[in-house]
Formats: sequence, structure tokens, C-alpha cells
Amino acid sequence: MRRIAIALTALLLVTGCTTSDNTTAEEGENPTLTLKIGSSQPETQPNFYCGMKLLKDRIEAQQDLNLTIDMFPNSQLGPDAERFAGVQSGDIDIDLQGGSAMSTAFPKIGVLDAAYAFNDIDHFFSWVDQSGKEFFTEFNTATDTSILDAWYFGMRTFTATKPIRKPADLGDLKVRFPNTPQFLANAEALGANAVAIAVEELYLALQQGVAQGQENPVVATHAQKFDEILKSASLTNHQVGVHFVVVSDKTLDKMSQPQKDALTKAVHDIRAENRKCVDDETEKVLDGWRADSTRTVVEIDQVDRAAFISKAEAYFNSHYTGENLELYKSIRASA
Repeated sequence: MRRIAIALTALLLVTGCTTSDNTTAEEGENPTLTLKIGSSQPETQPNFYCGMKLLKDRIEAQQDLNLTIDMFPNSQLGPDAERFAGVQSGDIDIDLQGGSAMSTAFPKIGVLDAAYAFNDIDHFFSWVDQSGKEFFTEFNTATDTSILDAWYFGMRTFTATKPIRKPADLGDLKVRFPNTPQFLANAEALGANAVAIAVEELYLALQQGVAQGQENPVVATHAQKFDEILKSASLTNHQVGVHFVVVSDKTLDKMSQPQKDALTKAVHDIRAENRKCVDDETEKVLDGWRADSTRTVVEIDQVDRAAFISKAEAYFNSHYTGENLELYKSIRASA
């Protein structure tokens, strides 16, 4: 199959598209297609209403494209790893994925999810726009999928049964981390006692005390109602949360050039709007928590970030080897 490399650095043009019978699409021909997009995010979360929904509205508004987008949020198409396999096989056309869930197919992408690899979202997007082209071309070659861009998910923070201000505060808590090698490495790097629980099972696990804490962006913690149980939020901002918008190369092979151009442009244009939406919703949720006398919010300047960063860097400099270590060091050097 012809591999289609899509860089994240601009509004990228994908060439060499073929129709499903492997004949070159005629110029100006837009086949009628329905694209299936999946995500683990519920409809109450910004990456649905300021991401997937915007993409659907903007693509379908261009009626001459002959494209319809059907949305499947809230893990309707399965958990992350299963959905990514579906994108690779062509059963799912587009999906929102974190790097860790795709690291089985392309291990290096997990490094982008390392705790404190990136200082903040500005650092992440700067790296993507300046250094991402070669990286994501390699990803495409390895996975038969193409990343169109990344949408901000929010900085990952801890919510727990007690405040977390320094690494030692994590020691006596069982904290839920996603069950991927990179997230479990993050737990070890930060000094946490990790409990691997699927997000679909997390609310019940918190209710039952199987875990006494969890880490997620503020918007996700609130949208999935984990803050109904956990009353202490600590703004450690230990990981930049993003969702890569990944599309099956088998889907791209069915699309005309104008369809691909329009899809790529729409995804890229949503990036800035999505970020503002996430930032605004994060502040709204935090303001509500701060106003609630039953809650504790440990602000970012009350967290010993230097201790967390030092601990994480020491861990990953010995944890990673080869290309992964080289990538990690290059990201930290670009901070």
C-alpha cells in the first residue's frame, strides 16, 4: 500500500490518492463517503464539542465534498488500543488517540507522553511544528495511519483524597494511571503507587476505594465526574495531554485530493479554537472548585515542580535506551 506522510507543520497536501479499486481518482471527482470518527471522550468534554463536532459541522457544510462524518464518542467503538487497531485495519476512519495507546505499534510515540517531557502546551506545539515532520512520517510508515494534527486535551493533574505538593505525598496513595507502559512508567517516575484501571471502570473503583486518586486533565476529571468523589486537586501539570487526530491510510486511499485537502485544513484550523475552548473550560471548572469550601486546590505555585521534574528526568534518563532516549533528550533540550 502506498504510504501517505502527513506533516503537522502546515496545511499539508496528501498526494497519490487512489479509489477503493486502486485506480487513480479522476481530477475533481469527489466520491460519496461516510467517515466514522471515534474517541474515548464523552459529549460533555471539549474535545467532543470543540473538536469532533466542529469537524463534522465544517466538513458537512462543504456539500460539494460529498463527505458525511458519523461521530462515536465515549468509547462506543471500544477502548483506545482496540480503536487504533481499527484505524490501522480501516474499520475506523478517524480517531482521537493519545500517544501511549499507539505505542505498541510505534514505541517512540509513547515518549511524547512522558511526565514533564514537555514543559507546557506551547513547548509541545513548538516541538511539533519545528521537529515533527520526520517523526510523523516515520509513524505513518510504521502504522499505515496518518496523523493530521494534534488537539489539546489539557495538562494532566492529580485529584485525590488528600493534597499532593511533592513526590513524597504520593507514597501512601493508590493512584489510577492508564494501563499502558508509558503511563505506568510515569507513575514510577513521579513516585506514585499505580493502579491500572480502565477509564470506563474508574468511577466505580474510586467509589469503592480501589484507588484513592487519579490523574487527568481538569476538564476530563470534571466531565467524567471523578470530582464528585475526590475533593483535593493538585495542579502538578505533570504531562501535556493531547489527542492526535489519526486517519487510516485505507480511508485516504478512497478520498479525492480535494476531500483530503479539506479534511486536513479543517483539522488544523480547529487546533487553536480547541485549545482556547479547553483553557476556558479548565478555568471555569477550577473557579468552581476554588469557590467550594469542601475542596482543596493546590495551585501550580504551591507544587514543588522542581522536585517532580528532577525525579522524572533522573528516571527517564535511565529508563529509556536507544532511539527513545535520544528523542527524550532532544525534547528536554528544546524546552
